[in-house]
Amino acid sequence: MRERRFRRLELNGGRVTNGQHLRLQLPAVAQGYADAQIDDYGQRRRRRHYPWRPGVALQLRARFSHPVGRLVGTAGFGFWNAPFGDPTIRWPALPQATWFFFGSAPTDLPLAPEGPGRGWFAATLDATTATALALAPLAPVLLLLNQVDALRRRLWPLLRRGLGISYAQIQVDITQWHRYKVDWLPGGCRFFVDGDLLLQTPHSPRGPLGFVCWLDNQYMVATPRGRFAAGVLSTAGEQWLEVAELDIKQSKLF
Repeated sequence: MRERRFRRLELNGGRVTNGQHLRLQLPAVAQGYADAQIDDYGQRRRRRHYPWRPGVALQLRARFSHPVGRLVGTAGFGFWNAPFGDPTIRWPALPQATWFFFGSAPTDLPLAPEGPGRGWFAATLDATTATALALAPLAPVLLLLNQVDALRRRLWPLLRRGLGISYAQIQVDITQWHRYKVDWLPGGCRFFVDGDLLLQTPHSPRGPLGFVCWLDNQYMVATPRGRFAAGVLSTAGEQWLEVAELDIKQSKLF
């Protein structure tokens, strides 16, 4: 891994160290937002200058300090556009992402076809598609309709396609080393875990996006029923994410 490519972001006790493996580490946190992160977009003042577009492959090995039921906050790695702001870019944007993502309770994101959008999963999202932009003025009406179960079951699959959402839960012991790979191509994305195809989807964010790998103590709720919340969680003890053999390169599939 060529670490010189990456910015280190360490907030409220978060640390990024590079010993035998790259370690993103959080201490016990009683209050406030804590983050340990590396990315390759931190010095780029405009999102249009983010470095990656469809036609790249990311792969790495990773493990966590705690299993899914005990890890607190959010974590993961992949490509996104920092839609909710960044220390170097404060303006929000419509989200785009293709990544491996972890979210602990009470996180609930509108990704899974059914049930809460939390746990350890692979996903794509692109709220900048023409369909998503066309639906934006109808958002209040759609939220009202989604309060009715029968209507939501009919509408939500259509909305998921319009937002470029795909999702697959990952059923592995995250405290053990596993190899993760995503091919982000113009015609879709392919996610692999330990060499096995987990998810193949026609959805592909348009980009440009930046690479990010992080561990923090936040949560976010955004449900089809219109429930929205965000905040930070206290952590009882140290937790970490270790990464090895990180590689991003032009995909041979493109």
